[in-house]
This record gives sequence, C-alpha cells and structure tokens, in this order.
Amino acid sequence: MGSMTLYVEKNSIIHNIDPLTKLLYVFVSIAATYIVPAHEFVLLVAAFSLLLLVLGKVFVKILPIIAISIILIISIIIVQGMFHPDNETILFSVGVITFYQEGLSYAALLTLRVINMLSAFGVLILTTKPDELIERLIKKGMSPKIGYVFLSVLQIIPQMRATMAKITDAQRSRGMETEGNLLVRLKAFFPLIGPVVLNSLNDTRERAIALEMRGFNTKGKKTFLNESQEYPYRKVMQLLLAAGLIAAIMWRILL
Repeated sequence: MGSMTLYVEKNSIIHNIDPLTKLLYVFVSIAATYIVPAHEFVLLVAAFSLLLLVLGKVFVKILPIIAISIILIISIIIVQGMFHPDNETILFSVGVITFYQEGLSYAALLTLRVINMLSAFGVLILTTKPDELIERLIKKGMSPKIGYVFLSVLQIIPQMRATMAKITDAQRSRGMETEGNLLVRLKAFFPLIGPVVLNSLNDTRERAIALEMRGFNTKGKKTFLNESQEYPYRKVMQLLLAAGLIAAIMWRILL
C-alpha cells in the first residue's frame, strides 16, 4: 500500500529543519511577494523556493504539480494580456487578438507568485511529516480538532489516489476498459469516481468512530506519543524570516 501522505522520506538538510520554521517560511515567502510587487524580487523568492526543493531532493516531485497549474498560468496570461485595465502599449497581435505589454508584465508577476506559492508549500509538505507538524502546532496551543482537520486535508489526496488505484484494479479485473483514447477514459470515469467518493466517506466515518473510542473529545490534558525533537538553529532561522518580512514591509512603506 502506498503512503498516506505526500511526505518523501529523504536524508537532506531541508528535512532536518524544524516543521514550524518551514511553515513560517511558507507564510513569509508568499506574503513578501505581495508586499514587494517587483518582478526581480518575486523571481528571486521563487528561485530560492525551488532551490530549497533541490536541496531537499524533492524537486522532481513538484514538477507534476507545476505542470497541472500550466492551464491556470495560460489563462492568466491570456486574460491579463488582453483585458488588464492598465493596458496601453500594444506588444503584438494575433489576428484580431491584441496583447499588451502592461497586461503581460502583470501576468508574469502573477505567474511567478503562483510558482513560488506551489514551491513553498512543496517545501513544507514534501519534506515534513504531517503528524509531526500537527503535533508541534498542538503543543503550541492549537486545538486538537483543528489539527485533525489539517491532518485530514494533508492526507486526503494520497488517500484518494491509493483508493483510486485499488478500485481501478478491481474494475479492470471485471473487464472494464480504463485505458485508451479520451472517449474510453470518459466512459470509465464515473464508474470509478463513484466508489472512490463513497469509500472516502466511509473511511472518514470509520476514522471518526475510532477517534471517539480513543477519547478524542475527552476533557483534560492531552499526552503525546513522541517526544519533541530539538532542531539546531531553529530560533535563528525564525528570527531571520521575521526580519525579512519586516524589511519587506518597511521597504513598501518607505518606497
């Protein structure tokens, strides 16, 4: 059975960084690209996020996610290039369709932000064990119920992917064609997606029952199975990230 998380087990410097520090990096890197709307700065932040993925040995894993976002990126380029309110300078025309320099410039900024956002979340999700991240957040005061919701969100995609694989194999054994041209795949889609959704709902119900049997909603102090791991330079990295965010805010205010 495949892993129920998107976490990739590797021995890298990024894997050995405190999960809360990586969560803070996600917030700071995304916020900074909106605070400082300069192409060069956003490109630098996006490149740094991609570098972290390389150092974490998970760069290949983020490529399919970025590829899926290509449709969104293309739509951004078309809409902004043609209809941005500040469009004035014609860059080029394709028949009756005209693209403007101002719109394409803004589209490039949005594209860099999207790539940075996906890369930053990739650093967190692909190099951090979800249970460790949620456990540390709960120890910092977050409600266990909210922690359970976050953990379920992190697990839902790999869980449905594993369920889809099992149901596809089961349907193939019954003679259903699931591979071929687009029409064949569309015919197989609904017979496959129905059992996947129902199975996911059933898994959610069984998990809720299991949590109730273990006293999830009981009052009182909670105990943790795992001891907190100490991460070197944790406070230094968090201070640097906070300082970087403050510097971005000051730059925006003063300039």
